Amino acid sequence: MTVRLTVQRAAWRKHVATTAQAYGAALEPVVKGNGYGFGRALLHQIAAELAPNVCVGTIHELADVPAGARAVVLTPALQTSTIESAANGSAVLTVGSTAHVAALAGWSGEVMVKLASSMRRFGATADELPAVLAAAREAGLGIAGFGLHLPTAGDDRDRIAEIEAWLPRLPAETSLWVSHLQPTSMHALVAAHPQHTFRIRVGTALWHGVPRLDIMQLRAEVLDTRPIRVGQEAGYRQTPAACDGTLVVIGAGSTHGIAPRGDLSPFHFARNRMAMHEHPYMHTSLVIVRSGIPCPQVGEWVDVQSPLITTNADAIEWQ
Repeated sequence: MTVRLTVQRAAWRKHVATTAQAYGAALEPVVKGNGYGFGRALLHQIAAELAPNVCVGTIHELADVPAGARAVVLTPALQTSTIESAANGSAVLTVGSTAHVAALAGWSGEVMVKLASSMRRFGATADELPAVLAAAREAGLGIAGFGLHLPTAGDDRDRIAEIEAWLPRLPAETSLWVSHLQPTSMHALVAAHPQHTFRIRVGTALWHGVPRLDIMQLRAEVLDTRPIRVGQEAGYRQTPAACDGTLVVIGAGSTHGIAPRGDLSPFHFARNRMAMHEHPYMHTSLVIVRSGIPCPQVGEWVDVQSPLITTNADAIEWQ
């Protein structure tokens, strides 16, 4: 075990429960990718306690969905061979264009029609929507709802303005699935438009908190230390050392999703950022601690600054 995610169990479960309660019946949990650093299997167990539906990233993630849950796949599928894996009839697939509908030829089920937003990712514009709906109906696909994925930039007023601009173009009897609204804003939206049904997909805010809660800490183990002199070469690229100090081998690398934060090292010890010697590679990283600065010993743990959505910890330690 070289990369460890430590989580305060009771505080984390309380946050998840409180967040779910704040959104109420409109909540649609999102479990996708690496499971937000926790793994999809664990989050699916909890999501099943919160709602009958669960949003997943792609159809390749459907195998993890527990029996009894209805999966909503957020990313369109274009390859026939992969679409067949969703042919159990319960999964809802996403379409945002007539091409996406055409790719589902031979598949029967329900679809989520993705609407264009200021994100400028896939999604039908107001002008394109009639053709997408007509193609879906002609293909015999049921419309489970409409999806509007909103940016995190700006504030809830901006996001609600985007939502409300779409409402006159949508049938009131079909639900609109939105994102990135605070619970109070979501409730205000519902109250302002009682003729419409709204759902909200929630991932990061549910599992991590926004900003990320301090009840989760990511750390990596020190595997070795060696004295090094300025100019002495080390690493795959035989990079000359920038200073006298200690070369520290940390058991975290690209396999774990660990990468520099821009030009800055993701590793910290004793509240000091540890200077990268070379970029992380596979299971290890090399850093140099300048002489005179606190240096970790073999077997000690250093703090790692890394987004959990891209991090694959070797173990989760529940406290």
